[in-house]
Amino acid sequence: MKLLVLDGNSILNRAFYGIRILSTKDGRPTNGIYGFLTILLKLLEDLSPDGVAAAFDLRAPTFRHKMYAGYKANRKGMPPELAAQLDPLKEILTAMGVHVLACEGWEADDILGTLAKACRDDKDQCIIATGDRDSLQLVGDGVTVRLAYTKQGRPEATLYDQKAIEEEYGILPRQLIDVKALQGDNSDNIPGVAGIGPKTACSLIQQFGSLDGVYGHLDDPSMKKAVRNKLEAGRDSAYLSRELGVIRTDAPVDLEPSHYLLSKRDDGVLARLLAHQELFSLIERLSLTTSAPVPSEESPQAHSTLSFVPQPQGQEMLRCLEEAGHIGLAPVWEEGTLKSFMVRAGDTLFCLKDNFQALSSLDVPLLCEDSKDITKAFLDQDILLPEHLVDIQLAAYLLNPSGSGYDALRLAQEYDIPTPSIPDDIPDPEAAVRAAVLPPLAEKLLGQVEQNGQHELFYTIELPLARVLAEMERVGFAVDQEGIREFGLQLDGRIQEITAAIFDLVGYEFNLNSPKQLGEALFIKLGLPAKKKTKTGYSTNAEVLESLADAHPAVAMLLEYRQLAKLKSTYCDGLLKVIGADGRVRSTLNQTETRTGRISSTEPNLQNIPIRTQLGREMRRFFKAKDGWVLCDADYSQIELRVLAHMANDPAMIDAFRTGEDIHQITASQVFHMPPEMVTPLMRSRAKAVNFGIVYGIGAFSLAKDIGVSRAEASNYIKGYFATYAGVKRYMDQVVEDAKKEGYAQTLFGRRRYLPELTSSNANLRAFGERVARNMPIQGTAADIIKIAMIRVRDRLKAEGLKARMILQVHDELLVEAPLDEAERASAILREEMEAAAQMAVPLKVDVGQGETWYDAH
Repeated sequence: MKLLVLDGNSILNRAFYGIRILSTKDGRPTNGIYGFLTILLKLLEDLSPDGVAAAFDLRAPTFRHKMYAGYKANRKGMPPELAAQLDPLKEILTAMGVHVLACEGWEADDILGTLAKACRDDKDQCIIATGDRDSLQLVGDGVTVRLAYTKQGRPEATLYDQKAIEEEYGILPRQLIDVKALQGDNSDNIPGVAGIGPKTACSLIQQFGSLDGVYGHLDDPSMKKAVRNKLEAGRDSAYLSRELGVIRTDAPVDLEPSHYLLSKRDDGVLARLLAHQELFSLIERLSLTTSAPVPSEESPQAHSTLSFVPQPQGQEMLRCLEEAGHIGLAPVWEEGTLKSFMVRAGDTLFCLKDNFQALSSLDVPLLCEDSKDITKAFLDQDILLPEHLVDIQLAAYLLNPSGSGYDALRLAQEYDIPTPSIPDDIPDPEAAVRAAVLPPLAEKLLGQVEQNGQHELFYTIELPLARVLAEMERVGFAVDQEGIREFGLQLDGRIQEITAAIFDLVGYEFNLNSPKQLGEALFIKLGLPAKKKTKTGYSTNAEVLESLADAHPAVAMLLEYRQLAKLKSTYCDGLLKVIGADGRVRSTLNQTETRTGRISSTEPNLQNIPIRTQLGREMRRFFKAKDGWVLCDADYSQIELRVLAHMANDPAMIDAFRTGEDIHQITASQVFHMPPEMVTPLMRSRAKAVNFGIVYGIGAFSLAKDIGVSRAEASNYIKGYFATYAGVKRYMDQVVEDAKKEGYAQTLFGRRRYLPELTSSNANLRAFGERVARNMPIQGTAADIIKIAMIRVRDRLKAEGLKARMILQVHDELLVEAPLDEAERASAILREEMEAAAQMAVPLKVDVGQGETWYDAH
């Protein structure tokens, strides 16, 4: 038999600190559970054990505490966000068939030792998984240790058998007890012998074999006098430490290894427990069904059975749908084309294969998962769009913007929605299940949206925006394919020139994209000062290279090489791969991706076309209007600072914006105490960095780094800023306090971001939470405003019967493609609707340009 024994607290602790903070939408931390389970699953995959036991410590004192009052006295208590994960983890392990053990008065280590001895006695194999080295003393005669941990979020483990211990320490596993007796253990507050460190302790045991051997040879001439004196003074402490450090093998647990065989997994309970922790990636990894959640104690409804009508007929079907009140609508796709819908109306399921137009005549909510894709499909087929399409993914996103996905079946698990039984003969059973869960899921989600005061946000911003994005995705953006190809060739030529020049300066050829080879070239061959060193070699990241830009001409060339290589691979080669047959690229505009409410762009990411360098801006020349049309580009001016002025109600900042003054010049004037006309470009630049930095919760350290001044000088700038804009300082302090009290930060329009980091015991995480609490309301409000503007611009263009259409949104910028004879009207609509999107204490200002290319229009 092969028994895997887990050191529960140790692995949980390693997982907790090795995985970035994860939490459920209501703020329950889950990173420890997630990390523990990924480590366990990797061990199960690698080892295929017959049995698994997990040993945990209890809060009660152990016999070691009674033996020595100082035992573990210097340990901090378990952070509350880690302690909160213990019981849920034990429930999950039990549902997985793992035997969970704990003994009052004994430590988990002693349970490990006892089970290891039982396996050894029965000639069975025992593998101990732990995050601590204490268990290495148990290795031998069929017992091995796997030191388990997470590295960059991935589970790792190092195997220790007797050979590995002998190679690393030069002694046998059992002799490690005597080493600890001499050197002590700071983590457990085991005293050891004062002045004897790990190296000396190990060499003494190597020479004399044991603690008794050391003390039996104090007069050995090879022993240094200083060491002898320390040993003589610390004899009692050494023997006490040995007693404290030895792992016992007589804990009162079941000694029959076969009793720890993996029990039958309870899939229903396990799926519910993991869903409650919102660990859906583990549900998928464990192949647990997400289509049939088990009702919890809070949701004990029995599963209902739905009837199926395979061929619904005209008016009879419409009557059933109208009477249902809420209709679940699950599309069935074939190679990206909408083929049919599975429809739930009341307790009846329909398969709708044609007559999609009938859905547009219904005056009841049509509940779906992705209204944007359905809208695009209807537009493709020239079907009138339904007025009452309600997207539950958007509702779920508002309730939990940090979620990793908003699939209906996942949400049903998360919100404890029991799944009705589906008839066996139904086509597309997965779509049928999706349609079936939509009405009860929508009832719960929309109810919470109402409770959160997010009705307007959902129904007047997010839902209509999905239709706007669908239209934009269909239209796409025309590009100059030959121009992009030629630009790529030019970049490639320059890249080759730079590469050759770098090789000439270094003196040999190497792989510029290999950090190891590049580090050797810069820091060994050229002898440049190394700023950072990692386990794999010298760091050559952008920060390091930028700090060395003036140290050697090869470094500046490397920075240019990286910029050009990125431009060519991502924005030339990458774009050429996704140009459609009509010469246009179509980005996917994601509405549920970011935590602040911003829209993101993927495949390709048109929001990331570089604009900070002249060469990067050149890419915009290849995005153009179609023949006979023009691009109208509208960009909000300093929208986040204007939002800040309004939300902080700061009189000085409000006055600056109302009078139309240069906010950065005014800020510099007041921070540096001089008339505006005497502000230098450098002063204005630094004031600008402070203005925008405050929005992102910047501190003195980061500001100093950004603008190249000392930390003290940057601190003075920030103090001067807050003295000038005292209302901003009050707002920033208040918004953090509000977020701590409520558990979330929110925008003017009620969009929330939950911040479990604010209650973390980790100071760095708390500081992160405070920065987010300060900047999310500002960034999120700006995102809400541009969403409102997009809806209003689109509706206005339609209402006035124009052919002009919106084709792209990039942060604070909107692009409309218009016929030449509509360009002036489209530009006016852009300005009017964007500036009127929100009523604030300061005016919203929009800059509008026109041109045949994006470069010319901006």
